[in-house]
Amino acid sequence: MTVIDHNAALARAGANVTGWWSRTLFFARRYPLGAVGAVIVAAFVFTAVFADVIAPVDPTATNAKYSLAPPSSMFWLGADFMGRDMYSRIIHGARVSLAVGAGAMGLGCVLGIAIGLASGYLSGWVDLALQRLMDIMQALPLLVLAIIMAASLGPSLRNTIFAIAIPLVPSVARVVRSSTLSLRELPFVEAARAVGMGELRIAVRHVLPNTLAPLIVLATAQLGSAILVEASLSFLGLGVPEPHPSWGRMLSESAAEYVRTAPWLVIWPGVAISLTVFGTNLLGDALRDLLDPRQRS
Repeated sequence: MTVIDHNAALARAGANVTGWWSRTLFFARRYPLGAVGAVIVAAFVFTAVFADVIAPVDPTATNAKYSLAPPSSMFWLGADFMGRDMYSRIIHGARVSLAVGAGAMGLGCVLGIAIGLASGYLSGWVDLALQRLMDIMQALPLLVLAIIMAASLGPSLRNTIFAIAIPLVPSVARVVRSSTLSLRELPFVEAARAVGMGELRIAVRHVLPNTLAPLIVLATAQLGSAILVEASLSFLGLGVPEPHPSWGRMLSESAAEYVRTAPWLVIWPGVAISLTVFGTNLLGDALRDLLDPRQRS
């Protein structure tokens, strides 16, 4: 009996691996640009997780002897004006940028889901009050509101995440609210009420899971926006402070003074930011087509 159970478990595991692999191949064939975006995002996530192993030296270690050293066998991507290895700083910058982007996206989604679900499910004066608050927040562009928040809170890693997360809330709340308004009138919600289920349980257990498909697409797009806003805030001196290596701060320190004498100080942070945002946008577009039947050809 044990042998049979063991063989059955192996068969199920093999079927799961085969199914996962077939779905991956289908996604790559059907959405090749989305697969390219997924590879780019996965590469940056891997770089961020294993930055301490991949980076050859400490990204904050300075050496005036090698100030503005060009790319060579010692400094693969050159050195900055303080003699810090640009390759190590780019690698560790991925950790900072992805941590800020993912943290801001996660916090913004949590707050937006709570507001959108309450607004759409309760309706009435709750919906009116919450939506007017969202209108006020959306009156300012994302970057402008993030600059105001960051300037008010001060430069730090935690404050940067919070400053970027708050402007992301209205878009999440709108998406969740619109889905909730249509779902709350469906028969399965009426059936849950008929069996005596509480309103909070209905909203969380039955309505919320059905709003996740468009939310996943929005969250992927917001990840790229959050990374770009973090780079903009750091460029303006309002984002992640030293000694944390940030791509935006690298540009801020080098763009004006060293763009002609040491162009590698500007090129590599710009390439890293562009690739990350490009990859998340490609992945988000593919997920939109995959999860929304109206977008499928």
